[in-house]
Amino acid sequence: MSRIGRNPITVPSTVTVDVADNVVTVKGPNGTMHRTLPDGITISREGDVLTIDRVNDETMYRSLHGLTRTLVSNMVVGVTDGWSKELEIIGVGYRAAAGAPGVLDLALGFSHPVKFTAPEGITFEVPAATRVIIKGADKEVVGQVAASIRKLRKPEPYKGKGVRYLGERVARKAGKAAK
Repeated sequence: MSRIGRNPITVPSTVTVDVADNVVTVKGPNGTMHRTLPDGITISREGDVLTIDRVNDETMYRSLHGLTRTLVSNMVVGVTDGWSKELEIIGVGYRAAAGAPGVLDLALGFSHPVKFTAPEGITFEVPAATRVIIKGADKEVVGQVAASIRKLRKPEPYKGKGVRYLGERVARKAGKAAK
């Protein structure tokens, strides 16, 4: 058995989980999420504990067992606590500001400001001009939005300017040597 796949998922009292026709629906204080289960993977519920099982030990089902358990667990955590990613902006004149609801205004050294619109379910917080917090219930979408913002101006290796994850270490290069 998969070590991750056989771990039970504890469901808080504020969350309801419904499984019908290979579709898992998780409802909680932060919203509702749906996911289609792969064929051969089943979910059983006993009280406030979910267990993920597989049909047999074929390689395909073994590989999907732990993945499905982690995805369902992330859904439960997302509708209760939510997920967040923090980005920091480094560079002279580089800054972020919260524009209209769901819009992030970024000054990243281009000739024009960049307006980044959040997908549904994502919110931005800008506690400082060089710090952006991305929050949402879906872990995949939060990570994708953070990666998309980082992609606008990746940290460069010579001066380290750009958008990076909080705590990310950028490998620096020496640059051009003088005579």
